[in-house]
Amino acid sequence: MNIELLQDTLDYGVMGVLGVMSFMTLWFWIERIMFYRVVSLDTYKTKEALEIDLTNNISIISSFGSNAPYIGLLGTVFGIIITFYVMGQSGDLDAKSIMTSLALALKATAMGLAVAIPAIFFHTHIVRKMEVLIARWEIIQKENLEG
Repeated sequence: MNIELLQDTLDYGVMGVLGVMSFMTLWFWIERIMFYRVVSLDTYKTKEALEIDLTNNISIISSFGSNAPYIGLLGTVFGIIITFYVMGQSGDLDAKSIMTSLALALKATAMGLAVAIPAIFFHTHIVRKMEVLIARWEIIQKENLEG
């Protein structure tokens, strides 16, 4: 198999997966924020039912935040393996080509971190909003029992 084709396939594959993860993370974060703004706490009779609706799609954001760096790292490792393979096959130990290839391999890790950091921020933000809504629901329930 052509090594350049393998490098391009790996590069586009890893970047494509991370790009999709980034888009989905942003999409689910916006969806949750919009849902939290319109949710009617009065309609929920049990805390469990409220929690089920509030936690929908949160695990996806968390999973993307925790796994994006690993996907990026996997792309980097494969990129380094390909670089060493090409060096071994060609016998070319030119420092310029080695450093360029290794630098390009590291972009996958950088992209993984660029996806993970906002995803973890979004997850933390959503969890806090969820906690506030549950606390407000509990206040409403106490007021209903007292009144």
